[in-house]
Amino acid sequence: MCGIVAYVGHREAYPLIIKGLKRLEYRGYDSAGVALLIGGELTIYKKKGKVADLEASLIDAHPTSTIGMGHTRWATHGEPNDRNAHPHYSHSGRLAIIHNGIIENYEAIKQKLQSKGYEFRSDTDSEVFVNFIEDIQKATASSLEEAVRLAMQEVVGAYAIVLMSAEPEDSGLLIAARKGSPLVIGVGEDEYFFASDATPIIEYTKEVIYLDDHQIAVVRAGELTVTNIDNVPQSPYIQTVELELEAIEKGGFEHFMLKEIFEQPRSVKDCMRGRVSADEGYLVLGGLRDYLDSIAKSKRIVIVACGTSWHAGLVAEYIFEELARIPVEVEYASEFRYRNPIIKEGDVVIAISQSGETMDTLAALELAKSKGAIILGVCNVVGSSIPRLTHAGAYTHAGPEIGVASTKAFTAQVTVLTLMAIAVARKKGILHEDTFRRLLFELERIPDKIEKVLKSAEKIKEMAWQFHEARNFLYLGRGSNFPVALEGALKLKEISYIHAEGYPAAEMKHGPIALIDQDMPVVFIATRDNSYEKIVSNIQEVKARKGKVIAVVTEGDKLIPTLADHVLEVPITHEILTPLLSVVPLQLLSYYIAVMRGCNVDQPRNLAKSVTVE
Repeated sequence: MCGIVAYVGHREAYPLIIKGLKRLEYRGYDSAGVALLIGGELTIYKKKGKVADLEASLIDAHPTSTIGMGHTRWATHGEPNDRNAHPHYSHSGRLAIIHNGIIENYEAIKQKLQSKGYEFRSDTDSEVFVNFIEDIQKATASSLEEAVRLAMQEVVGAYAIVLMSAEPEDSGLLIAARKGSPLVIGVGEDEYFFASDATPIIEYTKEVIYLDDHQIAVVRAGELTVTNIDNVPQSPYIQTVELELEAIEKGGFEHFMLKEIFEQPRSVKDCMRGRVSADEGYLVLGGLRDYLDSIAKSKRIVIVACGTSWHAGLVAEYIFEELARIPVEVEYASEFRYRNPIIKEGDVVIAISQSGETMDTLAALELAKSKGAIILGVCNVVGSSIPRLTHAGAYTHAGPEIGVASTKAFTAQVTVLTLMAIAVARKKGILHEDTFRRLLFELERIPDKIEKVLKSAEKIKEMAWQFHEARNFLYLGRGSNFPVALEGALKLKEISYIHAEGYPAAEMKHGPIALIDQDMPVVFIATRDNSYEKIVSNIQEVKARKGKVIAVVTEGDKLIPTLADHVLEVPITHEILTPLLSVVPLQLLSYYIAVMRGCNVDQPRNLAKSVTVE
């Protein structure tokens, strides 16, 4: 959620910031703004809408400065409009702030400031934050850095902030701080970049610092210093970002989402690269090596996640219990911390998050860690918060995912979780050698089989036209294909705004069957498995009520094609690996329906890629 870009150095700041904000558009936002230091004064330009709207409004302005900051806002406090857009001035106009996150006690602070005569131009908690810093600076006669430090000790919530000052002694000064919301610093030659993630930075430098919670970074007179909230100097670790510019561009595809759907053969292969060899009969997850024995001995695994990652966790529940015979619970991270969960020392808690910054998931992990659990992470973004918090884990190595609706992140997460389950079962000594080899053999062939599914894209596109005006969809599946039904429904509602629900197929007759008529498309994930005959019966129940059946079936199926109105085939594979294939046609179906409805596929309304607020 929200995007931060800031720069100080020798380049023109405005075009660099605008380009950076465009790179962050995938995060989701409703307004954009830029602050520049021009002639010793802070000048702010901001506008509701897209970055392009802001840019168009300044086409004749030609702002010039070598220091500045920009922001894309996703509304939390106050509706999306020009005055609530960031950056925000302080009361005096001598300070400006950009802020990601939420200040939970802003109302109490605001009332105190109002009693001192402060007036507010917006409805945001962010404006309260900058005025609070200014008030502390006045009251204590301290430096701006010290005022930020004191404010951090008083505010409650999550934030990543960048501040600029118009005071002469602060010329060339940028101050940044974080607690619970990501912030990365790019280190160039006599220049520094601040951003929510590395995507706006890699064009200029690959040397980055990931700021930790309660740290403050100050660039003054071309030098960077980092301290913690207690003013203790820190020695930040500079690392090289393994990200190429081409990876965050569309590469000839109409949308990032379509590109990322078609990248899945490669992303799944990259998940396994160096970890799996069926021919040599080995599976190695280096990030789990020190904890594999403890995981194998655990009595319970709890998976915490949100959205698509939660669906990946549901798939993993079936796989872990089938192979490793360890009880698994899958929890919404957003509910986990608030229901006083029972976590015992030695329990294993696995957090799944594409960004590694999902606030609800981070909060759940902190709670589990405080109770003595072994906490593991499955994330895509190297250096993000969840990998730094966990004891161990595994990166998915799926590459950047720009489309807000996750596609390749899901298949990558399921792949890594499957590898983890196999490794734990192997460690326990309960996985037969023949089964182990067969699973590795089938896993190595999944990328080619996804490639084969993608060749049916045109057929799916033609089919999508018949359903793009539907108002409701029902998705049904059994076993590990039930989470795929949930994921298919989520994809459709996210990007096409069609109401869609996923259910276990057997639950249809316990309520949802009342919805079925000739206008209701029903998607069955009906691949060959041990519940095949049962799902055939479910299809017949829908057809008896004149529902329109779309069935995802195993290649060569002879029965279901005689019952369904439309059939989408996937290659045969091991039953527990089926979700890696059956989800792909559902992704394509959602994509083409959304395009035909004229929806913004990559940036669906109201959604954000990295959800960094609770």
